[in-house]
Amino acid sequence: MEKILVIDDSPVQTQFLSSILGNDYELTARHTSHEGLEEAKKGIYSLILLDVIMPEMDGFTLLRELKATELTKYIPVILLTSLSDVQYEERGLLLGAVDYVTKPFSPVIIKARVNTHIQLHRYQMQFRKQAMVDELTGVANRRRYEEESISRWREAMRFELPFSVCMFDIDKFKAYNDAFGHPAGDEVISRVAKTVANYFRRSTDFFARYGGEEFVGVSVGSDARSAFELMKTIRQAVEELHIPHDPGVSEWVTISVGGITVLPRHGDSYDACLKLADGMLYDAKHLGRNMVVWSNSNREKWSER
Repeated sequence: MEKILVIDDSPVQTQFLSSILGNDYELTARHTSHEGLEEAKKGIYSLILLDVIMPEMDGFTLLRELKATELTKYIPVILLTSLSDVQYEERGLLLGAVDYVTKPFSPVIIKARVNTHIQLHRYQMQFRKQAMVDELTGVANRRRYEEESISRWREAMRFELPFSVCMFDIDKFKAYNDAFGHPAGDEVISRVAKTVANYFRRSTDFFARYGGEEFVGVSVGSDARSAFELMKTIRQAVEELHIPHDPGVSEWVTISVGGITVLPRHGDSYDACLKLADGMLYDAKHLGRNMVVWSNSNREKWSER
């Protein structure tokens, strides 16, 4: 059942909406803008019904916040208000609302408009999901990574949790392509991606194809030593696929991994963290490939050899 968030300071109004929509949707009500914003950030809602006239923070200000927040910017918002002036409607639509319904409203009208925007949201999310998947490997693509990485960085900062980011690279991949051809190279990329993705299963994990034969992984909540041990397991799992490499280069296809675990603080930069992870990957390749090199906030470094 699709979930709808109602943000309205009137319990009578929210009860009226529940009587209209409760049989078809799961409704959650919040009676202040601040509570509504925090609830919306859970990211589980298909639609928000937002009252314009509220104390502390009005609906227009809250709408602006919703559209500026990564976790809520794609949730459609219908404004509910007694303000019938066209300038208010225009303001709401320009701020990103999908519809504007004036009170008192007809149950038939509100139900029809809710149904329409729920369906549109469903189609848009399906399309967006397809656009965020790498066609060759089936894992997330670079575009989705750029959104997810920042969202998880902020989450780690907010809850003061360890944040890990790692870069993966298939060793001597150009030599493999030269020896076996690009179709075989594509198959290797796909098999490696699926193998690594099996280890990024927690809700706090994320894995994506970064480009070419490079991949990137993000995890929230694991300490540096645990992250390092997991990456060693992943590296070994790829080697144990026993995909033959060019005999003049290597026995099997392998990967090198570089990463870092930090505790993000306000003012820290995700890009700087990623650059450090890329530096660890460079070290792994420079030291002989088929290994993991890892670091932490104190710049301590671990490697398999």
